Amino acid sequence: MAIVLDPTWKEALEPEFLKPYWQELTAKVRKEYQIKKVYPPAGKILRAFDLCPLDRVKVVIVGQDPYHGAGQANGLSFSVNTGIPLPPSLQNIFKEIQSDMKIEPLPSGDLIRWATQGVLMLNSVLTVLANKPASHGGIGWEQFTDTVIQTLNAKRIHLVYMLWGKYAQTKGESINRDQNLVLTSGHPSPYSAPLFFGNHHFSQCNKYLLNQGVEPIDWR
Repeated sequence: MAIVLDPTWKEALEPEFLKPYWQELTAKVRKEYQIKKVYPPAGKILRAFDLCPLDRVKVVIVGQDPYHGAGQANGLSFSVNTGIPLPPSLQNIFKEIQSDMKIEPLPSGDLIRWATQGVLMLNSVLTVLANKPASHGGIGWEQFTDTVIQTLNAKRIHLVYMLWGKYAQTKGESINRDQNLVLTSGHPSPYSAPLFFGNHHFSQCNKYLLNQGVEPIDWR
């Protein structure tokens, strides 16, 4: 799988692409795309990085793996293509934004509008087999995205990390809390939404960014 990636990320992650696990990972993923239905479309696997260069990241929202239904996954965590019904987790994210920020989120579930403002919508696992959640877990993506977080931790400060649920919180254990704002709560899925609602992460995020002299995020 050729690495076509935003130059800032490609330079920072170049050593990773030479490691044996990456070669094994990309060979497996390439084969899966050839013989099975895999999401997101191959050209959008690294979309989160292309829309949000390393030097422009302000916020990191960590998800688990892409949506596994037809037409949903588009390379951004929690995001779906325009015209696709909002999954329950995204519905709950929008509800919290409305409650917290007193604004009405736009109807489209494609969160490109956040990504281009500096929100890295990072899934831990970047591909999935159709109708088989977590099917590409454990094949190497987690090592790669751990390195992404470690790279941000080493090269950037004063970022906001939103870690929803135990999985994301474990993923973010290495983040320097003294130099960044790390916000944690329950996951926005219906099973844990009561632990997500009322977390005020979006307003806390913008307050922190403003205090750092950084343009806040328009969460609509």
